[in-house]
Amino acid sequence: MAYDEGLAERIRQHLGSEPDITEKRMFGGIAFLHSGNMAVGVTGDDLMVRVGPEATDAALARPGARIFDMTGRPMRGWVVVAGSAVAEDEALSEWIGQGHAFAASLPSK
Repeated sequence: MAYDEGLAERIRQHLGSEPDITEKRMFGGIAFLHSGNMAVGVTGDDLMVRVGPEATDAALARPGARIFDMTGRPMRGWVVVAGSAVAEDEALSEWIGQGHAFAASLPSK
């Protein structure tokens, strides 16, 4: 499955100066990890964000967000955000910040 390289590049630019960020092919797209924990990624034209179980409901209330479900088993703590909902840099930055903060709160892998 192809992914939106333009969206991936925007994420790279945002996270470029962050320490401990790596990229890895995952879920048919690309993921950005902080110390081995996924923070955000791109699948197709959409943004994947790891928000954590406690923040899932609030994240799902935001425009363009839906539960992350690639296998028929929804993953609590993860959301997918429509690419159109992160077309503006401010919205993308907010989602990246949330995903990065959650990943940074986890023990390194």
